[in-house]
Amino acid sequence: MSSELIQDLYPSRQREEPDWLERRDPVVHGLPGKAPSIDQAVIDAFVRDGFAVLEDVFSAKEVNGLVAEAKSLRQQSGLLPETCISERGETGAGAVRSVFAPHQQSKVFARLAADDRLSGLARFILGDDVYIHQSRINYKPAFRGKDFYWHSDFETWHTEDGMPRMRALSMSIMLTDNHPQSGPTMFMPGSHTSFVTCVGETPEDHYRQSLKKQDFGIPDTDSLSKLAKQGGIAAPAPKAGSVVIFDCNTMHGSNSNITPFERINAFLVFNAWSNRLVNPFGRTRPRPEFIAHRQVKSPLARLSVPPPFPLGGR
Repeated sequence: MSSELIQDLYPSRQREEPDWLERRDPVVHGLPGKAPSIDQAVIDAFVRDGFAVLEDVFSAKEVNGLVAEAKSLRQQSGLLPETCISERGETGAGAVRSVFAPHQQSKVFARLAADDRLSGLARFILGDDVYIHQSRINYKPAFRGKDFYWHSDFETWHTEDGMPRMRALSMSIMLTDNHPQSGPTMFMPGSHTSFVTCVGETPEDHYRQSLKKQDFGIPDTDSLSKLAKQGGIAAPAPKAGSVVIFDCNTMHGSNSNITPFERINAFLVFNAWSNRLVNPFGRTRPRPEFIAHRQVKSPLARLSVPPPFPLGGR
């Protein structure tokens, strides 16, 4: 469907000055007659803050298998063209920053995406069948891992990918223990309730630069200061096997990692099936399929009895 046929409720990168727009979508939709698979207090925190931490979701054995597979994909620079993104700059040169679409390159990560502990919760929060809009493994290597500047994912997904509404969420699965000093993801609690527009017309093929360092689709410093003053900044550093879930519009970012501790996480974006992509609202060409999946034929399968978690092999 063309974006011209859908009202743009969140116009961005169209004016010379930033705006604050009211959120027009629920944070949690829920499913009729269904209770969440996690404690209601966590759901309430997610609604309030725009993120929540789930401890001990995956066992040590499962984490070991995921780490082994993540390192294998990194060593092979991914199996699909363009999916391996390297760090920028002299200090980061040669280090792998991300491998995109791991669920399409590995049975292990395909199983992770379908795991009911994740996808089932996403269905409840989004109130719909779901599919993977984007997946990647983020590697923040010791001493050389670069920062991710403050941003709302939805601003980019809406403007550059054509995601119509705020009906998506991210789940970051910790594959290594996080440390406060090693550049964990920081969040601005409550920031998901307002949409901060960005300025500057998006260059063509902006993704080639933005996957290393984003210069467009980032909020102005006055807006960031206001958000931080309103809600503060939280930097959870959970252990391996934990999952951080966050709303598509939550403002987040991370510092560089100059510690000796490597940080690896698997990153899955669940989008509501009814919220599939249209033409980008920023009037640019859609980003490549490995970044924003628009050729998905059906939602993730509902697995009443999930198969055993594979611990190796593709």
